[in-house]
Amino acid sequence: MSVALNGYSGATRIVYIAGDPIAQVKSPAGVTALLQERGQDAVCVPAHVKPADLAEFLSLAWRMPNVSGVLITVPHKFGALAASATATPRARSIGAANVLRRGAQGWHADMCDGEAFVAAMRAGGAQLAGQRALLVGAGGAGSAIAHALVAGGVAELALHDADDSRREALAAKLRRYGQVPVTTGSSDPAGFDLVCNATPLGMRAQDPLPVQVDRLGEQAFAADVVTLPAVPPFIAAARARGLRTSTGSDMFAQVRALLVDFLLEPQS
Repeated sequence: MSVALNGYSGATRIVYIAGDPIAQVKSPAGVTALLQERGQDAVCVPAHVKPADLAEFLSLAWRMPNVSGVLITVPHKFGALAASATATPRARSIGAANVLRRGAQGWHADMCDGEAFVAAMRAGGAQLAGQRALLVGAGGAGSAIAHALVAGGVAELALHDADDSRREALAAKLRRYGQVPVTTGSSDPAGFDLVCNATPLGMRAQDPLPVQVDRLGEQAFAADVVTLPAVPPFIAAARARGLRTSTGSDMFAQVRALLVDFLLEPQS
């Protein structure tokens, strides 16, 4: 197969990444590079899609035969699953998706944010088993991370979200598994071993910090999903206190291969 490395042609296949906003994402270049490393004539293209337009966008993309898949970022991870024809058990359990590929009847969805986030934490030196974790954010990424933290063996998971109903919906789902106590958290991280930000807080200069950084324990591990800036304010503040950390960029380094693996799996 002839591959248009570092270029494209009329035969090049498209993988969109849809979000609102979209300027902060790092996926296009990294995913394009990995697709081409794996012998694919394909490019990843950003698409700024408003929530009200998501279903129409995904329907139109499905009707474009040269679109192989769609990567999903904030705030579309719940809506993307709802617009999919089929999904992996993991995505169904979480209730959200971060990647879609063509299936026999429509988009087939998966969700690997949580797996990547936890892998980045472990690469940064975090231990999950037996630890008390505070997770800020119960959206699509937060839901995936919550499942991955529970699967990773944390002893307790506290959830904090500005939307009480969203937080309680996720807590109720996790409690049905009965694996670990799931409690209501707050912006106070005192007493927690793992403190995770799964919100966009930190993308804008005027954003408040997701937690009270001066209340972080001396041995706490701080993790963040924000990719731009490369060192989010929460992580910068945690590092200033001498804490170990992982960033959204670290997470992306882990998730990129998972996304491409899914996109290239043979259709069943």
